[in-house]
Amino acid sequence: MVLHFGKATGIYFKTMPFVLLRMGIGVLLGLATVLYFGILGFLAYTFFSESISGVIAIIGLLIALFIFIKAWNLFARYVLYLVKAGHIAVIAHIIDTGEVPSNQISYGTGQVKEHFKEASALFAVDMVVKAVIKQFNKRVVSFADLVSFVPNLKQIIQIIAKAITIAASYIDEAIIAYMFISEEDNRWKSAGDGLVLYAKTWKSVLGSTLLIVLGMYAVALVLLLALSPVAALLGGLSTTFELIGWVVIAGIFLTIYSGFLKPWVKTVVITTFLIEAQDETPDSQTRQYIEERSDKFKELLERGEQEETETSTEKQPNDGGPATPA
Repeated sequence: MVLHFGKATGIYFKTMPFVLLRMGIGVLLGLATVLYFGILGFLAYTFFSESISGVIAIIGLLIALFIFIKAWNLFARYVLYLVKAGHIAVIAHIIDTGEVPSNQISYGTGQVKEHFKEASALFAVDMVVKAVIKQFNKRVVSFADLVSFVPNLKQIIQIIAKAITIAASYIDEAIIAYMFISEEDNRWKSAGDGLVLYAKTWKSVLGSTLLIVLGMYAVALVLLLALSPVAALLGGLSTTFELIGWVVIAGIFLTIYSGFLKPWVKTVVITTFLIEAQDETPDSQTRQYIEERSDKFKELLERGEQEETETSTEKQPNDGGPATPA
């Protein structure tokens, strides 16, 4: 298994504008969430203490929570997805060409719009890719193969299995990265080719991802332990101050974890996959191998054929003759 931590870390720092953008959005979302539920809690407490019954207050809170979840999902699907995919596009471009775009954010978001037209198209492809990876890993991936390079580790495979599940959640981003540098215009076919390449390189890609996920959780634990004395110190003042201290610590922890650590893991996974896949080509044998183990992969291929048919139909000249059947 070849590790590409050094190169990936270099690319990670080169794409810092996107990292800082994602972190900034995360901080703003966190503040908006605290403000929303703070105002909501204040209003609920005020109304409850004056005239509104507990049942009505609870119903109001549930409605407000439903609205918040819906708004969050829409924002995540149409804004966060665009930013995340733009970052992936820039990483893929650097790995493919060795050059850093002058305006990363403009280049990345432009690539997303060019390849997927709209955010919902990217979301649809990503959902199917995730499903295929989940089915493939469940039926093919051998935990023993992944940890065989570490002596005396097989007896704790059950613990490692959970970490592998988390590690696998980053693989879909590597497939999306491949789609940005693929010469295939059909996004479904491009995703299918990327999945075939993953099937041929999964030991290196998933194995290195497993290592960095375990390392990331170790760093996160150390970070949390390092920050906890602050809450303990504030606890000496009052329970309220201790609670505020833990809220602040949680905010700092989540900002560092989601804003810096997770994007680095993503960069390592994408870098490892694209480098390992450079000397590989999608072949029919591996494609059939995945097809036999994933019905979602069959669905992806069918969507690719459907899109190809629709595209060829749209390109046919309209000369006034009889319509060509689709």
